[in-house]
Amino acid sequence: YHRLLAVQLMEKPLGPESLLLRGARLKNTKEIFGVAVYTGMETKMALNYKSKSQKRSAVEKSMNSFLIIYLMILLFEAILSTILKYAWQAEEKWDEPWYNEKTEHERNSSKILRFISDFLAFLVLYNFIIPISLYVTVEMQKFLGSFFIGWDLDLYHEETNQRAQVNTSDLNEELGQVEYVFTDKTGTLTENEMQFRECSINGIKYQEVNGKLTPEGFSEDSPDGNRHNLMKEEELFLKAVCLCHTVQVNADQTDSADGPWHANGIISPLEYYASSPDEKALVEAASRVGVVFTGTSGDSMEVKSLGKPERYKLLHVLEFDPNRRRMSVIVESPSGEKLLFTKGAESSILPRSKSGEIDKTRIHVDEFALKGLRTLCIAYRRFTPEEYQEIGKRLHEARTALQQREERLADVFNFIERDLELLGATGVEDKLQEKVQETIEALRLAGIKVWVLTGDKHETAVSVSLSCGHFHRTMNILELVQHKSDSTCAEQLRQLAKRIKEDHVIQHGLVVDGTSLSLALREHEKLFMEVCKNCSAVLCCRMAPLQKAKVVRLLKTSPEKPITLAIGDGANDVSMIQEAHVGIGIMGKEGRQAVRNSDYAIARFKFLSKLLFVHGHFYYIRIATLVQYFFYKVSLQRVPVS
Repeated sequence: YHRLLAVQLMEKPLGPESLLLRGARLKNTKEIFGVAVYTGMETKMALNYKSKSQKRSAVEKSMNSFLIIYLMILLFEAILSTILKYAWQAEEKWDEPWYNEKTEHERNSSKILRFISDFLAFLVLYNFIIPISLYVTVEMQKFLGSFFIGWDLDLYHEETNQRAQVNTSDLNEELGQVEYVFTDKTGTLTENEMQFRECSINGIKYQEVNGKLTPEGFSEDSPDGNRHNLMKEEELFLKAVCLCHTVQVNADQTDSADGPWHANGIISPLEYYASSPDEKALVEAASRVGVVFTGTSGDSMEVKSLGKPERYKLLHVLEFDPNRRRMSVIVESPSGEKLLFTKGAESSILPRSKSGEIDKTRIHVDEFALKGLRTLCIAYRRFTPEEYQEIGKRLHEARTALQQREERLADVFNFIERDLELLGATGVEDKLQEKVQETIEALRLAGIKVWVLTGDKHETAVSVSLSCGHFHRTMNILELVQHKSDSTCAEQLRQLAKRIKEDHVIQHGLVVDGTSLSLALREHEKLFMEVCKNCSAVLCCRMAPLQKAKVVRLLKTSPEKPITLAIGDGANDVSMIQEAHVGIGIMGKEGRQAVRNSDYAIARFKFLSKLLFVHGHFYYIRIATLVQYFFYKVSLQRVPVS
C-alpha cells in the first residue's frame, strides 16, 4: 500500500497547490491520500523565528547609564573610604582605641580578608546612593499607566467594537519622542475595501452602470449603452477574471440543491470569500455584469455567462512565490481547448504581450493610476496540442526536481508566460480612511516626518499621497524611479541633491521605487540619506516586505539616531513593525499578524495623533518627573541634617 502511494505521489508531484492548510475542510470527496509536510523544525513558525533584541525606551537607556555612573561612584567611595581607614589606623593610638579594642581573632586574621571585609562594609554603608526601588516604581508606573490607552474612549472604534491594545508597556514614553513615522498604505491609510470602478477591454474603457458593462461616453439612453449581450472580447475578459483567482464561494450556497440560481433562472447573489480584496471585488463585478463564478468542483471551475453554464478543467496553477507580480492558470475549455489566463502588474504583463491593444491599454492603466485606482493587467494565450504537451513535460520535470526547484520553476514559468495576447486592465478603488489627511498634517506640524512605504505602482502611490495630504500640491516632487544601473542612479541622486541645495524655500517630496532603492543603498547610501533628510515627505513604491524593514533600519541606525515608528496592518508589515523603535498594528482586514507582532494596536490610522500627542506626551512627562524625583531624593539623603 505504501509503495503504491509513493508511486502515485511521484506521478503527481506535490506543490503549493496541493497543500492543505490548518482549518481546511474536506469537500466533494469522501477520502484523500496525503502526506505530512513541514513538521517539527520545518514548520513556518520555526523557520521564520528569529531572535530579536528587546525594545527599550530612551528613558530606560538613560536610567541604565546613570545607574552605571552611580555604581562607579559607589565603588570609588567604598575603595577611598577603605584606604583612608587604613591610613588613619596607621598610628597606634587610632589602630586600637579604648572604645574599640580588637579581639584576638581580628588581630590574627589576614590583612587581605580584613580589607575585603571593610570594603564590603563600606558598600553596605553607602548603598543608599543606588536607587534600587526606582526600577520597581518605574515598572509599576508603566504597567498601570498602560491601562489609560485601553480605557480611552477616543481610541475606541464603534463599528468594529475594538479598543486600543497595549502589547508592551515598556515603550509608553517613547510614543512622545517619535521623529519618523513609516506607514503602509493599503489597509493603513485606506479602508482595504475594494470597489470596481473602471476597466479597459481591447483598448476601450468601460464602466459599470446599473449592472451593465458600458463603454465610456455612453449612457443608458444611447443605442449602444442599453445592450444586454456581451461582445466576444468582453466575455473572454470577464471569463479570465472569473477563472484566474483564489476566490471561494460560500459553502452554504454551493451545497444547496438549486445552487446559486433560482428555478426561474434569475441569479441570486453569491457570497465570495478571498484572501485578496482585489480579487473579490473583480469577481463580484464580473458576476454583476453577466459572467458569474459559481464555484469549484474537484479540479473544475464553473462559470455561467448570461445563464449558460460552462465548466473549465483546472490543469495548472503557476504561482509559487508571493513576491511574483503575476498569477496564471492553465485551463481546459468545454470545447477541449487549452488556455492560459494571466493577471498581474503592468510592468510584468505588458512586456510579455505580443498582441492586443498594448499602447492604448498602457495609457488607460496610467489614467487609472492617476485617479488613485489599483490596476491589474489581464492577458491570455492559446496552446496547440504540441505546445501543451511540451509545457506539461517541462512542468513535471521542474516540479519533481530535487535540487534548484524554484529556479527551474521560474524558468519554466517564463517559458509559458510569453507571447501573450493582452485582453485589458482593471481599475479598483480603495477609499481613504476617515481623517487621514488631518492626522498626517498634524504629524507634520509636530515636526514628525512621514514616509509611506507601499507595494503599489508609482502613479497610484503618488495619487493616493496627494489625496491623503502626504504630498502637497505646492510641493516640488522629486523622483528616483526606473533605474537599472548604479551609474544612472548615482547621477540622478547627485542632481536631486543639487536641486535641493539650490532651492531652500520650496518643500520637496521624494518618490523612489524598490529597484532604485536597492541600487541607491548598495554604494550610495550616504548620498541617498542626505537627499531623504532634506525632503519633507518620502514615498517608496513597489516595495518588498524586507525592503520596508531595510528602510526603517537605515534611518534607525543613522548618526542622528532618531526615534522611529512603523505602522501597518498586514503580515507584509511585520518585519517593518519589529524593526522600528515603536511598532503599531492596525486591526484591519488582513488578519492579526501585524497586531500580534506590534507594541500597540489601534483600529484606525486617525487614532495615531492622540496616541502620540496626548498619551505619549503625558507618559514622557510622568516618567521624567518620576526619575528626576528619585535621583533628587538620593542626593538629598547624602546632605547631612543639622
